[in-house]
Amino acid sequence: MKNFLMDENGQGMVEYGLILALVAVAAIAALKLLGPKISSLFNAASDELNGAVTAAPAAGGAGGGE
Repeated sequence: MKNFLMDENGQGMVEYGLILALVAVAAIAALKLLGPKISSLFNAASDELNGAVTAAPAAGGAGGGE
């Protein structure tokens, strides 16, 4: 029994697994907190791009090399 308790094989893998789980929890928490802000940022950028496309002159307009 003492040999079983003193055996450290696999200890490093368990530590890496715990660190990975902690990083995953932190990433999920950050996305939950920042998700709405990131979404509104991308929506604002999309609206600006859509406005620029509709305000641009139609293809084949003046300045074409015809």
